[in-house]
Amino acid sequence: MALIKSALELALEKTKDLTLDNAALEANKAKTEGRKTGGAFLASPEDTDIDAAIKAANPEHREIFRKAIFEVLVAQIQLPSGIFDPDKFKILGKGLGSLAGMGNDKKVVSMVRNISNFVAKYLEEVKRVEQTIRTQWAPKLKEKERQLAARMGQDVRLDPMSDPEFSAYYKQNFENLRATYSQALEGAKVDLASLCGFEVEA
Repeated sequence: MALIKSALELALEKTKDLTLDNAALEANKAKTEGRKTGGAFLASPEDTDIDAAIKAANPEHREIFRKAIFEVLVAQIQLPSGIFDPDKFKILGKGLGSLAGMGNDKKVVSMVRNISNFVAKYLEEVKRVEQTIRTQWAPKLKEKERQLAARMGQDVRLDPMSDPEFSAYYKQNFENLRATYSQALEGAKVDLASLCGFEVEA
């Protein structure tokens, strides 16, 4: 007659040959600490010394620590949906420059400055495209307003964004513009990774 084993006994049997992978645990700890350091730098750049934190990191997992900081900082480089903060890019340039180290730090700071200008240009382009679309659409919108006014017997003013045809046209143009700029921005991030000494992931 077979013995009925408890769930605990079965679990112990299945896990008896498992050993903790200390190297993996330490690597994961370094990654977590790197992310915390990156977050602390973004929250208070004057009080967070990235260079000192890198030197204090476990030499065996220092690159993992550095890469985690890089990922936190570079994730902040995005196309804005409205407000543009050039000071944020100055902080990012300083932090990424520290990660690049002597030799590439000035190149990184310069590249982040160029990215900041690029993002500002994107917002200007968004305004220009929006104005162009509204101007192109004005005659068609006025005709729709005229037709509605004739049916209703009173003046009608339409919000262009409430018009499905205009909205679809606007969205298509805006998405094309954003896709073009996003692609260029992703390329710049790859270049930053390379300058900071990380394996380039296209």
